[in-house]
Amino acid sequence: MRPLPRETPASYLTRLAAAYHLSPAQLLDGLHITATGTASVPPATEIHLSAEAARRLSGFTRIPPAHLARTLGHRPPPAAIGMARGAVARWQPAPPAMQPLPACTACTIRRAPHKAHPAWIHPAPGLPRIMICTRHQQAASDPRHPAPLDIRPVPELTRPRPGARRRPMATSLSWASTITTRWYDHHQHLHDRWHTRLNRLTAATPHIPPGPASPALTCRNLITYPETLTLATALDHLPPYPLTRTQQNAFLHQLAGRLNLPRLAPADHDLLWQRLHTR
Repeated sequence: MRPLPRETPASYLTRLAAAYHLSPAQLLDGLHITATGTASVPPATEIHLSAEAARRLSGFTRIPPAHLARTLGHRPPPAAIGMARGAVARWQPAPPAMQPLPACTACTIRRAPHKAHPAWIHPAPGLPRIMICTRHQQAASDPRHPAPLDIRPVPELTRPRPGARRRPMATSLSWASTITTRWYDHHQHLHDRWHTRLNRLTAATPHIPPGPASPALTCRNLITYPETLTLATALDHLPPYPLTRTQQNAFLHQLAGRLNLPRLAPADHDLLWQRLHTR
């Protein structure tokens, strides 16, 4: 069984063990890999493998080590594990900000020889923290919901953006994500559009399980995704110096058109206004 692109090692190891009716601990023991730490199901826990442990997993799965390392979207292991000479592994808690997202269920089923267990993947780099499968029309934006959402009623999430030839720069994306998050939380500018989008998402996925946070919060990154990318692309073209009043008005007029708003006049406490006055 091959891993999904950017799947976490803990997710892949759990699914691989389940395919043989084993627990992850039993699979590691069978490969003579010494594991430490407390194991639990993803996404709350991650596992780090030493080079020798990764080699043994590669031999068992018949996947070349380099290909396995590229596919599994894990972070570099701690030095104590990465420099270990023996076959060792360590389970560690995953911080909430670093926890993976549920993978597309249809993609997971295609990779599983038997009953598919949930898979967890890291979001694509250089984009907002979401998972979107355009082929199967599923998406996720929060690890607290173990199942992806049906996004067929929200086609704008997968619609190509005009003029988007490359991914926005990291700085612009960070600013845009912060700005749209503030707009969303304070019901500014695009509230009606985002509220409608939220209703369509929750109506299309009635099985959303109850959790510690409401869908209004856990779906936020997904709901604001199109406008976040549009704003990030616009911020990419700002000069590295504060804009004049005329330039600010021209930028806001063009941005309003890209966001399909009649006008955009942020107050002086708006984060967008602060960005226009930041070098």
